[in-house]
Amino acid sequence: MQPSHGANAQTSTPPYSINVQKTNYSEGDKITVTIQSNSGQTFKGFLLRTTTATKDAPIGTFINTDSSAQAISCNSISGGAASHTSNSVKQKVEVQWLAPQSSDDVHFKATVVQSKRIYWSNILGPTLKSTRQGTSGSLQMQSVTSAPDLISRDGCSTTKFCFTSPSGCDPLSDSSCYFMSSAAVDTDGLRIEISGPSTGYMAVGFSDDQKMGNDDIYICLYQNGNIIVQHAYSTGRSDPTVLTLSNVDNIVTSFNNGIIKCSFITRNQISTQQRAFTDMYYVFLAKGPVESGKIGKHSEDPFKTADKVNITGFQESSDNSNGEPSIIKAHGALMLISWMTTGSIGMLMARYFKEAAKKLVGGKAIWFQDTGAHPVLGCIVMVLALIQPFVAIFRPAPQSKRRPIFYWFHALNALVIKVLAVATIFLGLQLIDSSSNRWLAKVMGGFVGWEALMFILLDTDVICKKKEIYQEPENTMKHEILLLIIYVCGNLAFLIALLVGIGQS
Repeated sequence: MQPSHGANAQTSTPPYSINVQKTNYSEGDKITVTIQSNSGQTFKGFLLRTTTATKDAPIGTFINTDSSAQAISCNSISGGAASHTSNSVKQKVEVQWLAPQSSDDVHFKATVVQSKRIYWSNILGPTLKSTRQGTSGSLQMQSVTSAPDLISRDGCSTTKFCFTSPSGCDPLSDSSCYFMSSAAVDTDGLRIEISGPSTGYMAVGFSDDQKMGNDDIYICLYQNGNIIVQHAYSTGRSDPTVLTLSNVDNIVTSFNNGIIKCSFITRNQISTQQRAFTDMYYVFLAKGPVESGKIGKHSEDPFKTADKVNITGFQESSDNSNGEPSIIKAHGALMLISWMTTGSIGMLMARYFKEAAKKLVGGKAIWFQDTGAHPVLGCIVMVLALIQPFVAIFRPAPQSKRRPIFYWFHALNALVIKVLAVATIFLGLQLIDSSSNRWLAKVMGGFVGWEALMFILLDTDVICKKKEIYQEPENTMKHEILLLIIYVCGNLAFLIALLVGIGQS
């Protein structure tokens, strides 16, 4: 608060005053603060900041200043103070102060420069009372506002550590951006910023490894129009234990259009199983639902850094969870290959193409060979995985009264298996699809429509055969083979598109 002008501050009564629009504040309030002359004297420059009774550190942020003023950094806090934009002569300036989530009284003070060697420093202004006097534990906002346009990727790799998913996204302009940043402030503080789309909670965790458990966690929880900041500690995979929220201030939060944003300064040391003091941790960023006022299990695997990072350093990291383990991608690819080619084609051929297998081998149709040890062992293996081959072994003869029971059970069981397989594929694609428009699920939807169309065409063909609509039934087999080829080619096209998507996820 002392300008380097080669002169001492004046000791007389300042001819300037600080006026504040209100006498108390709630989190998210935008309050106009005015510096003006009391006696018509002009001034050229000023520096305005806030402090509390307990800490000589800025609280809240200055925003939306007029043309004569600008928000500047103070104690490494962006917008922690306000100052002039030029040395032009003025009698009054107005700035806006954005109130944080806090229960502390806020004091305004300013230094005003009349000329290079004449200035008054530490001019005290009114004290604002918090509407949350006496609150302890979790801090909860009184109303949801559009607070932080303050959280952005500005300063990433230069003044703060940033962790993003997708890589390099900006929470200021990208509504699908998951973002976390941290930077050292003062001598003992860590400013943490969290942003991401969620209607429940966003949380950041600091860990000694890439597994959950023994992690220090900060949570931004949204419920019933309120945002709550919580400090917690996790043990194993059980619900984290919520701690008393102490040594946390300068809290600013917002919830707009399904996006949670949360910014605060913590003066707590990161507590993990590791005992030696360090700034190197794996960082987790998770989202999930809120159930009865408590956080529920995160809806997806947390985003996490590939290696330990320095949370007080100047670097940037992006989510590494999409890339591992590779066995997940292999599992998805094999599932698609099974149900979009071998499984689907096998079911289609079993229903519509038995007529193509009239040739006898060993006294039985080529379609159903069951002699020797090979089919027996094959059936035993299939029985361990699916009920269908087990039922097929005991199928009644075509003339048996029980044959319809077998047919409907066999058909319905196949339909259930097919539906569950498709549903499982849809859920799996949602878990790994990292594209902005979720195109993998749309391609899978196209495949389901394509398969339904082919079954309708072939069922129509079967009905026409039964009603003897075709004039030349012996030629219909050529049409059916053509449909089979078209079906296989279509399946392969959808399959290739999905396999490429899995590889890129």
